[in-house]
Amino acid sequence: MALPLDLLGPVKRRVGRFLLERSMRDGIDLRKLRFLPESFSLPVKRDGLDPLPVLMQTQAEEPVKLLANMFGRGIWLVTGYDEARDVLAGDAAVWSNDLGQFVSQEGRSAEEQIGGLGMTDPPLHTQLRKYLTPEFTMRRLARLQPGIEAIVQSRLDAMEAAGPQVDLVEKFAFAVPFDVICDLLGLPVKDRARFFELGVARFDLSQGGAGAFGAQAHTRDFLINAVREQRANPGDGLIGALLQEHGDELDDVTLGGIADGVFLGGYETSASMLALGTYLIATTPEAGRMLRADAESVDKVVEELLRHLCVVQLAFVRFAKQDVVVGGVTISQGDAVGVSLLAANRDPRLGPDLDTFDPTRKAVRHISFGWGMHRCVGAELARMELRTALRMLAERYPDLTMATDIDDLDFRKLSAVYGVEALPVLLYGDLEETA
Repeated sequence: MALPLDLLGPVKRRVGRFLLERSMRDGIDLRKLRFLPESFSLPVKRDGLDPLPVLMQTQAEEPVKLLANMFGRGIWLVTGYDEARDVLAGDAAVWSNDLGQFVSQEGRSAEEQIGGLGMTDPPLHTQLRKYLTPEFTMRRLARLQPGIEAIVQSRLDAMEAAGPQVDLVEKFAFAVPFDVICDLLGLPVKDRARFFELGVARFDLSQGGAGAFGAQAHTRDFLINAVREQRANPGDGLIGALLQEHGDELDDVTLGGIADGVFLGGYETSASMLALGTYLIATTPEAGRMLRADAESVDKVVEELLRHLCVVQLAFVRFAKQDVVVGGVTISQGDAVGVSLLAANRDPRLGPDLDTFDPTRKAVRHISFGWGMHRCVGAELARMELRTALRMLAERYPDLTMATDIDDLDFRKLSAVYGVEALPVLLYGDLEETA
């Protein structure tokens, strides 16, 4: 799955550098920070699958809320749907995604320079996006369908061999998107074990972000090196295709950053959607029946899962380039704005009972893929992967049930991408009933 490319991971790393530089000048060492301030962690905490009640209360009372002031800048959280759309679709003359303007580049190597699709403004953003867009058209994506089906089939077979009780996170939810993203990028099989190790801790905020910052730098360096290796002998994936078509225009660091954005958007997000989506399917019989019915029903289930789960918790941080009014509230020039996609997707103004998962619901205009110029370029690939994996899972194991109660699941406490550490399932229903 590819929820907004270059989303919160690069934000954390680059915001961390910015705050570190500012704090060191002010005599504060943020490298010793081992937790996020409570107000900052509000949009990345949940109660099971649901947002914290205080987040939805904030939406009802202050859909545009000032969380804090830091270094003379306001830090805002937007939770209302209409207000979120206004920010996400805002004009580039009003909003900036360019964090590099706040961070000195002096003394940094090329690999450490601020950049990437999600951290740039037009015209650079437009130039970078044009390289990816043709690779994610429906015509080109259709060529990936047989490969995705083969990957899913292989992982289902592995679950069968490990069953009848398995950890779906390990055997399926992480395995499928990892194989898909490696095939998409064209990474050699021999390099994948190392790449997997680098990706595991990338989204963890539980230690204040320091470990995640390092993990992000390592995966980006890995992909920059992959570009260097393929420049002389392009592979058959996305990296090779971009080298063959635009190799003279893209240096190793730029293309490595693009590949890193694809990995960031397509790996952890898909894994979380498959795991949490399976939980809802296992506990909602109607959803399983719809997945085994027809393509239209599959689409409805997937769209409702995307809206309800919204595993990507925050959109790109935006910076106001001028004073701007959002939802009747004035945000000052230079202030930073985060958008809670999860809260916006459950805004009562969109319809009734949006705090529940209802696969029969008429489609809701969710913003799980973001909105505006930074909307996920790989949204259709994400949908293709989810439709294929969940349909084949429901067909292969129609009696799949949870092997534990939701209260016993270990959900991530602080994470840019929400998920669960393990999901024990019984492939053929209750063992005592089938014995």
